[in-house]
Amino acid sequence: MAGLEIKSLSSPDETRPFAGKGHADVFSLGAGTVLKSIHEPGWRWSEHVKPIAGTDSCQATHLAYVISGHLHVEMDDGTEGELAPGDICSIAPGHDAWTVGDEPCVVVDFGRIEGYAKRG
Repeated sequence: MAGLEIKSLSSPDETRPFAGKGHADVFSLGAGTVLKSIHEPGWRWSEHVKPIAGTDSCQATHLAYVISGHLHVEMDDGTEGELAPGDICSIAPGHDAWTVGDEPCVVVDFGRIEGYAKRG
C-alpha cells in the first residue's frame, strides 16, 4: 500500500443508488472506505435504504461530517437530534434518519460503512 493516497470527492470508485431519493458515492482509501452520501428532499433511511439493507433500522456505525442540508436522526431507543452544515457526528448502529427541508443533505462518512446501501 502506498504511503500517500489522494482522491477527489468528485470521482467515486463506485456509486450505490438508494431505492430512490439519492445515492452514496464510495471511495476506497487506504485500509478503509469513505462515503459521500446525497440524501435528496424526502429521503428517509427506512424507505430508501431499508429495502437494500434488509434490517429494521440502520446497523452502520457513522462518523460523519455534514457538508450541506439537514438530517434528522432517531435512535431505536428514541434519542434524536438534527444535523446541520458544519456538524460532525458519531451515530451508533440502530437508527433511522431523514432529510429535513427542501435542500439535499450531503454527508461525508468515515465510519464502519463498507456495506452501506450495497445490494447483495
